[in-house]
Amino acid sequence: MDTGDTTFILICSALVMLMTIGLALFYAGMVRSKNALGTIMQSFIIIALISLEWILWGYSMAFGPDKWGIIGGLEWFGLRGVGMEPHTVYATTIPHQVFMIYQCMFAVITPALITGAFAERMRFGPFLLFSLLWATFVYNPLAHWIWGAGGWLGRMGALDFAGGVAVHVSSGVAALAAAILLGKREGYGSEELRPHNLPMTLLGAGLLWFGWFGFNAGSALTAGSLAGSAFVATHVAGTTGALSWIGMEWRITGKATTLGGASGAIAGLATVTPAAGFVGPISAAFIGVLAGVGCYLGIMAKNRFGYDDSLDVVGIHGVGGVIGLLVTGLLANAAINPAGADGLFFGNPGQLGIQCIAILVTVVYTFALSYLLLKLVDKIFGLRVDLRDERSGLDLTQHEETAYNI
Repeated sequence: MDTGDTTFILICSALVMLMTIGLALFYAGMVRSKNALGTIMQSFIIIALISLEWILWGYSMAFGPDKWGIIGGLEWFGLRGVGMEPHTVYATTIPHQVFMIYQCMFAVITPALITGAFAERMRFGPFLLFSLLWATFVYNPLAHWIWGAGGWLGRMGALDFAGGVAVHVSSGVAALAAAILLGKREGYGSEELRPHNLPMTLLGAGLLWFGWFGFNAGSALTAGSLAGSAFVATHVAGTTGALSWIGMEWRITGKATTLGGASGAIAGLATVTPAAGFVGPISAAFIGVLAGVGCYLGIMAKNRFGYDDSLDVVGIHGVGGVIGLLVTGLLANAAINPAGADGLFFGNPGQLGIQCIAILVTVVYTFALSYLLLKLVDKIFGLRVDLRDERSGLDLTQHEETAYNI
């Protein structure tokens, strides 16, 4: 056991937990003031709900002893057998429970990302049930497929350093299913639904950026050169993502907005996530540029197709995750990470095909299961608030509170 590695992963776990708080502020600033607390509450309560799910059965399903390459068994239910000794596969230099709590923070933030798609219109109780079911039946299997010992995508050779499959593509696709099923907010397309507090959104973006170093660099699981490389790649992609996004805005609208700068940074960070441990700084810069341009065009698509993805989860995380996985198949370099593989540009064209399979499987599985779970919860309990409650806002109708007493 290495005390330096253990300290590093504990700090990274705290950073990833902080990302969910940053996400709460990032999202809350973009909704109307009558929904600010309700939006924050959705991310905040997921920390509690999914952490408990992870400890009881989620970790065992995602990382437990493999069953047919599809799911982990329940041998580790309630963390039975998950102690402070290192694990021979997942945590060779850190306590097994430290690895578990680090992965817990990934499981927490992923359903929190989805909340941006149905912001301002979902009832709180059904939201909790959907989040619990989604984590169990969508996130846990995907995490096992790509990261679990024996998972079939990992065995096939798919590369995903820190969450393209299980985090970004899955949350983006689930967000699309939710936006389609719940329908548009009242006034969408006919009145301006402006963000109520952009400084709050920028603060949230800054906390996300800060925490993302734990998300990506921590995925090296050791405090060594690979963590340093992933840290640099993460920061570089965030910077070029922000610059390329506002460049697109400037060209199309004539103005560079603060929301655009924040969104571009998040797009760059999300897009580089699957590639962070496999690419160098120049490749990361290129990924950030692709993210800024591609994700900007991705959020424009919702106007063309007519779905109300309130806070652009599909355009940023869904599109960004797909771009990131694809570019990993192009730019991955085994010289940076010998545990990975070379991509197309380094002489291995087959890697791009493997990445495409991983994307296709993730999209189909996530959309089908997410839509089914949403439909089930809607049929039994009703997902959407009624029109009167939507007009009053989630803060009062769901929590009997207001964000601002002015």
